[in-house]
Amino acid sequence: MLVLLHHTHVDTRSQKPKKNIMRSDVLHECHRWVFVVKKGYQEREEAIQTSVITKLKGVTLTNSSETGLHLWSAEDYVIPPNGEQVFFIVTNYIETPNQRLGNLIMNCVPDGQCQSDYDCAEGEAVIAGHGIKTGVCLNSTGTCEINAWCPVEYSSRPTEPLLSEAENFTIYIKNFVRFPKFEFSKSNVLETSDDTYLKRCSYDRETHLYCPIFRVGDVVHWTGHDFQDMAVKGGSVGVLIEWNCDLDKDASECNPQYSFTRLDMNQNNSATSGYNFRYTRYYKDQNGETYRTLYKVYGIRFDIMINGQAGKFNIVPTIIAIGSGIALWGIGAFVCDMILLYMMNTSSYYREKKFEIINFKYDQQIVTMGPKC
Repeated sequence: MLVLLHHTHVDTRSQKPKKNIMRSDVLHECHRWVFVVKKGYQEREEAIQTSVITKLKGVTLTNSSETGLHLWSAEDYVIPPNGEQVFFIVTNYIETPNQRLGNLIMNCVPDGQCQSDYDCAEGEAVIAGHGIKTGVCLNSTGTCEINAWCPVEYSSRPTEPLLSEAENFTIYIKNFVRFPKFEFSKSNVLETSDDTYLKRCSYDRETHLYCPIFRVGDVVHWTGHDFQDMAVKGGSVGVLIEWNCDLDKDASECNPQYSFTRLDMNQNNSATSGYNFRYTRYYKDQNGETYRTLYKVYGIRFDIMINGQAGKFNIVPTIIAIGSGIALWGIGAFVCDMILLYMMNTSSYYREKKFEIINFKYDQQIVTMGPKC
């Protein structure tokens, strides 16, 4: 007896509606994902061409016991001053004025300790110090004499920002983008004949999306931090401008989206937060001797980052997406069968209707073949 399992396409009245509903749901979700969410009918481009121009405005006055009054304008506190995608705003500083070259004693410097002149090789740099060894060991202190700029940098750390008013400085960020495949370009500046618009507007996501003038304090606030706290030791802020454009719609629907992030700090470790560097200004006195002023400046570094993509209808990806949808329809039918036959409480009932067992009976005959006599 031979038993065959025969597959039938018998749909009961209760099975057929459920199966059709499930297949329709699968088709609907596939359609929504491919055509609505992923826009599979569009040709895409992510090779964006972009240019950024930045300018800063604002003045402030500082008054310290070491240097007195100092008026700071954009030429003083913006580095570099020529308007690039990365720039730095001074918010605090330590000034060491009137430094002149001379010989001095370095204390508490590991590679400056000595017992004799042999330990102070002439011309050797003091790695943890500020100058070059002269070859003399000062027995009174047990340290090498070095040639350096004197006096050395003040080591006190600031507790309050000297340029606290930098919070009200403004940043002008002008951005041009172009998608060469579609010959589409746009700017984040409002196209208007009103020459005074940029002089009186300030960026607002709802009312002034195309006014690229940002208050420094607002930018820091949008990162989730306080400007006065960040200004003490500095920090790094990322400004991301995203252009996600559906070119099947009007050009007015392609708008810049801004996001702001503090880059130098994370939730696990804030010990490495802050941003500072040193620079000098050199002068000559009436005798022609050179002296300098050393600045250790703290401030906020801004990184302007541009990202974007554009899409437009094209028949080739549309046909591919439709073909994929048809293939998914067949897969959906198979998945629905598996669910109905093996994953539901009534699966045994559906299996009885889906498959039919056929019994065959036959007689076995043995045929012997041999050579003719």
